[in-house]
Amino acid sequence: MTPERANAARELLAFYLEAGVDALVGEEPIDRLSAAQVSAAQVESPAIAAPEGRRAPPELRPAPPRSAPDTAPAAPEIAVMAAREAARNAASLLALREILSGFEGCALRTTAKQLVFADGNPQGRVMFVGEAPGREEDLEGLPFVGRSGKLLDLMMAAIGLNRTTAYIANIIPWRPPGNRTPTPQESQICLPFIQRQIELADPDILVCLGGPAAAALLGTKEGIRRTRGRWFAYATGTREIRAIATFHPAYLLRSPLEKRFAWRDFLSLKKVLDARD
Repeated sequence: MTPERANAARELLAFYLEAGVDALVGEEPIDRLSAAQVSAAQVESPAIAAPEGRRAPPELRPAPPRSAPDTAPAAPEIAVMAAREAARNAASLLALREILSGFEGCALRTTAKQLVFADGNPQGRVMFVGEAPGREEDLEGLPFVGRSGKLLDLMMAAIGLNRTTAYIANIIPWRPPGNRTPTPQESQICLPFIQRQIELADPDILVCLGGPAAAALLGTKEGIRRTRGRWFAYATGTREIRAIATFHPAYLLRSPLEKRFAWRDFLSLKKVLDARD
C-alpha cells in the first residue's frame, strides 16, 4: 500500500471512529444466533482439545461466555424522574454541575469526552441556550467554542454583550456521537437540569438558539422560522423571564442569507436590554 493510500485509510478510520462506528459488518445480514450459523462456526473453528490429563494453555482455551451486565440501563421514564429529583436537590450552579458529573441516567455521558456545563457569567442579564455541544466543545468542555461559537461571539459583540456579561449553556451537556441529533428521550432526560440551571442563574432574558431549544424550553410547536423574533414568558416556578428564539449560529453558517433575520432578533434583544437600564 502506498503512503498516500495508507494515510487516506487512517483518515477514514478516524472519521468512522469519530462518528461512533465500532464494528464491521457485511453487506448481507446474517443471523449469527441461528443453529446453522453456530454449527458452522464450530466446524470452522473447533475447540482445540488438550491431551488427556493436561489442560490446554490459556491462549488455546475457548473464551468463557459473556455474562449479562448486573444492571441494565434505566428506562427513559425512570431516568427522567431521577433527573428531576437530582436537579431539584441542586442548591447552586456548582452543586448542579457536580450532580450532572455523577448522573448516570443519560447514556451520552459514556460516549462524550467530558461534561460541557456552561460558559460566561452566571450573573449576566442574558442567558443563551443551544441544543447540544459539538466536537470542539466536547474537547474543551465549554459550549459554543467552535465556528458557531465564534459567530455567536460576534453577534453578542454587535449589541454590546460578551462572555463576561452573558451566560451560555445547552439543553444537553454531553456531545452526541458523531454530532448526531439528540433523541427525544435524551432531551427529556436532560431537560430538568437545564431548567434548574436557568432557575439558578435567574437571567433577565432567555435566548433560545435554534428550534430544538425553543421547543424544549418554550413549548413551541411551530418551526423556528415562525417562532424566531417573538417574545415569550418562560416560567421558572418563582417568576417569569422574558424569552426570545432565534436561529442557531450553526444554521447561520450554513445559510448566511438568514443572518439578516437573526440580526433583527438581536436588535429586539438590545432594545429590551436598553429599556431596562
